[in-house]
Amino acid sequence: MTIHDLIGSYSIQGSNQVESNEITYQGILTLSLDENNRIIAKWIIDDHIQNGTGFYKNEILVINFNYESEDEMIYKGVAVYRCINKNILDGFWSEKHGNPLYLGIEYCVRINTSGFLN
Repeated sequence: MTIHDLIGSYSIQGSNQVESNEITYQGILTLSLDENNRIIAKWIIDDHIQNGTGFYKNEILVINFNYESEDEMIYKGVAVYRCINKNILDGFWSEKHGNPLYLGIEYCVRINTSGFLN
């Protein structure tokens, strides 16, 4: 699998940095490449947008992300995904100001857009 195989949009389900691994959010993750073949990531979760940049090697995708919260603070973190195949990413993440006792988790499945919509 190459970095080019990961480009596209994924449906995501995840949980925040809390004790329970219960699903607390759903959204879309879109991966693209910049001119240097680095990953550009964009998460859309409800009306919340997060952006990140990262790299890929040996079926591992690492993305440094950031977002502005409602209180206008900038939050930063890192997400790490094991690329099961080009359609499934299984990951965990942590924010600088998140609960250090726990990791967030995220499971991503490629959204197939190759068909016609009726």
